[in-house]
Amino acid sequence: MAKTATDITTAHCQQVAALPWRRDAKGGVSVLLVTSRTNAKWMLPKGWPMPDMSDATAALQEAREEAGIDGAVSPTPIGSYRYMKLFDDGSVKPAQALIYSLHVTQEHSKWNEKNQRQRRWFTPKKAAKAVTEPDLARFLRNLANDGIILA
Repeated sequence: MAKTATDITTAHCQQVAALPWRRDAKGGVSVLLVTSRTNAKWMLPKGWPMPDMSDATAALQEAREEAGIDGAVSPTPIGSYRYMKLFDDGSVKPAQALIYSLHVTQEHSKWNEKNQRQRRWFTPKKAAKAVTEPDLARFLRNLANDGIILA
């Protein structure tokens, strides 16, 4: 049975993330990262699980809001990463995000958080160097090296 964000230990914040990807002209994979609103660090679009929505659909919704993209999301996570979640009040708590593959089919010119974030396509190897979260960087390096199945 597939894990959901609610299955993760309650000692951690539970979030969901999208790994937006597309094939380039040579058949290679590019991944889309967005900057955070608070410190402009590169990351995957992510957010909280949403009531009455599967975790995969919530990850897709976050990608729509944060990156202005649409596509086909995998129903089961392809991985996860741990990080320290910084809250608006300055507090920090351990967190884990389940990662859902999102094959991007459309990029919108306008979206909810366009004025708060940047988005950029990277090779998985360059994405691993761009992110600051060590566990996410490791996931992206593995994607670059092992070619995790995204579809």
